[in-house]
Amino acid sequence: MILTYHEGACIRASAGDTTIVFGPVSKRSKNFKPINFGADVAFVPLNHEDMNGAEDAVRGERKPIEVLGPGEYEIKDIAAVGFPSKSSYNGEEKINTIYSVHFDGLSLLYLGALGTVDLPPEVMEMDSPDVLIIPVSGSGVLSAADAQKLSVKLEAKIVIPILFNEKNLKQFLKEAGEDNTKPVEKLTIKPRDVAGKENEVIVLQA
Repeated sequence: MILTYHEGACIRASAGDTTIVFGPVSKRSKNFKPINFGADVAFVPLNHEDMNGAEDAVRGERKPIEVLGPGEYEIKDIAAVGFPSKSSYNGEEKINTIYSVHFDGLSLLYLGALGTVDLPPEVMEMDSPDVLIIPVSGSGVLSAADAQKLSVKLEAKIVIPILFNEKNLKQFLKEAGEDNTKPVEKLTIKPRDVAGKENEVIVLQA
């Protein structure tokens, strides 16, 4: 699996001929660059133009199946469950969907624009995620300090921050004791690569 970051809350995961996107940025967004690639599945955490641009993830014949909201989903070889949570993104109280996704032999836990450390019990009772994708900006979503506490509580193997600027990313890395972490363009990962890892922070550059 190859993971890349595309500003805001947008993460692309590709394996073989399949591409999925979390939090695709819409062309209507005033804050981030819109999505510029096609996807097979688009997971939308929050109904806001910064992360609901599934209709813009179209290239040629590739048009994504949109996953929006809580529920159980099976698409191609992808199994996913969405859980409701709270967010105050952009100053508005909204339902944010957390997605637990099994894809290419790895478990991904995508928290979207999560604004609280109080997660649904079902999420806390799940096996530790191989990859945790977590917001750290503190602007209606988790603060850097809360994001670090939650990632430790979830016992994630690899942690990827989203929705950050330079200041709150620096704070998150300090909280995690990983001040020297340098951004990378992409993360290529196989199931065997996560063995023995614990809360290793990987910063993907947009």
